[in-house]
Amino acid sequence: MQPFEETSVDVLDEVIETDVHNLVVFNDDVNTFDHVIETLIDVCGHTPEQAEQCTLLIHFKGKCTVKNGSWEELVPMRNEICRRGISAEVLH
Repeated sequence: MQPFEETSVDVLDEVIETDVHNLVVFNDDVNTFDHVIETLIDVCGHTPEQAEQCTLLIHFKGKCTVKNGSWEELVPMRNEICRRGISAEVLH
């Protein structure tokens, strides 16, 4: 048997607050599935599969969180989504 070795462990003594926001897209009766899917791919960097899943959730549930991140990261995305005629908000 080997003798017990004492090891030191660093303990995080400072909690860093991360302020995560949600980019939520809302359903409407105007935009096509293809337009919303294309927008999510272009603006949010979704894969086609992610964009399609989110679009189905938007359609059937009325809304979907399509991206999480900081306020500063999400606001330009929200603005571009809205510029394309789709309703979106950054929520906390």
